Amino acid sequence: MAQNASDWLPLAARVGYAARGVIYVIVGAMAALAALGRGGKATDSEGALVELLGAPFGKILLAIVAAGLLCYSAWRAVQAVADADHHGTDLEGLVVRGGLAVSAVTHVGLAFFALSLAFGWGTGGSDSSSQEWTARLMSHPYGPWLVGAVGLAIVGAGVAHGIKAWTGKFEKRFDMDPREQMLISPLSRFGLIARGAVFLIIGGFFITAAIQNDPSEARGLSGALQSLQSQTFGSILLGIVALGLVFFGAYSIIESVYRRIGTA
Repeated sequence: MAQNASDWLPLAARVGYAARGVIYVIVGAMAALAALGRGGKATDSEGALVELLGAPFGKILLAIVAAGLLCYSAWRAVQAVADADHHGTDLEGLVVRGGLAVSAVTHVGLAFFALSLAFGWGTGGSDSSSQEWTARLMSHPYGPWLVGAVGLAIVGAGVAHGIKAWTGKFEKRFDMDPREQMLISPLSRFGLIARGAVFLIIGGFFITAAIQNDPSEARGLSGALQSLQSQTFGSILLGIVALGLVFFGAYSIIESVYRRIGTA
């Protein structure tokens, strides 16, 4: 890529990872409070942004996070298009790069949601938005099949997180002392497993929506966490996942400092 791109890209990627980390720390912390019975319901990334709005200097914080999310989207786009992490052009590589492209788009949407809060526009949540676009998909020919494919893709992302945690391949992208790596690795693996588990639940909801041809069955992050809480020993399950999401947020913040950033 051009030299001027290589100048801004590492900074954009690091700011982006930090912004994603902050959001997941908030989501995990709010889920933990819900599990302990000291807060309301578990929420999603958009709910975390709403919570941030209520903090001192909330609008300024939201604007900063929105800028970080746009940076993250730009980095994801580079990963997908320029193959910055060298995933390749075989089937597995293309699937991974496709997922990165989807991540770029979704984080742009999250960034604009943060800006809408900062400027006093409406609010929403992942469940309602998931159900809305699921309904739109289902209104088309082969709509349930498309929704089912989305669900399978989300399940695939969850499995990929588990594999990433099991193999520890993410560690090769960190530029840190081996002793630091030994301390950080368990935290990172737990965080990846927790996020992967949430993806499996969300994907399952979309597959159920496709099978039943019912958009209301679709759920996002908040729905997945709340479904955990409704199970037997739900508070314990939610508490474990909540801790894992906090760890995933920490893992993302660690990435903002130690991850190797480059282009193909």
